[in-house]
Amino acid sequence: MSRNLRITLIFGGFVTAVTAAFYPIFFHPLSHKEEYREIQKINRAGINQADIQPAGVKVWSDPFKPKS
Repeated sequence: MSRNLRITLIFGGFVTAVTAAFYPIFFHPLSHKEEYREIQKINRAGINQADIQPAGVKVWSDPFKPKS
């Protein structure tokens, strides 16, 4: 096996491994927004953010919420 082919296969394997690791973390939620919105509604039911969030700290918006 030539040296260039071996380096290409190692690099390609690394890129494949990184892509496989990031897919469920980043790409799947972006392509299934409605599903994740429903899950967040269920998970956040009954939680008052003012009780959890310290006073004076900026509150980040829901990334899946449509912009008005």
